[in-house]
Order: sequence, then C-alpha cells, then structure tokens
Amino acid sequence: MENSLFENARNAVNRMTKNRNKNGQEPSQQDMQAAKQAIQSAYSQCSQEEKQELQQLEQRLEAEHNSMR
Repeated sequence: MENSLFENARNAVNRMTKNRNKNGQEPSQQDMQAAKQAIQSAYSQCSQEEKQELQQLEQRLEAEHNSMR
C-alpha cells in the first residue's frame, strides 16, 4: 500500500507538469491541492529514499504554483 501512495503522489505531480506542457494550460487549484494531499499521504508510509523524492516533488509543485502567479 505504501508504494501505491508514493506512486500516486509521483503520478499526480507528473500529470500536472505534462498537461501544462502539452496543453499550455495551468493546473487548477483542485489539481494542485490533490497533488499536495497525495504527497502528504505518501510521507506517512515511505522509505527515507522515497521521502527525498517526495521533497523534490513538493519543490516541483511549488515551482508550478509560483509560475502560475
């Protein structure tokens, strides 16, 4: 299950990035919130290595959010 939470978080951030690049559209606030929640859920049940990747995903998410402004 923990791998599933981690994969969900990774996929949520990747979808947002790909959709933005593909469609030129900015992610919705709902998409951003869903990705943040997926990352937070994954933190509770992942390895130290995965936590580092989750931190990188959070940074990507923040970069996406900041570029929307």
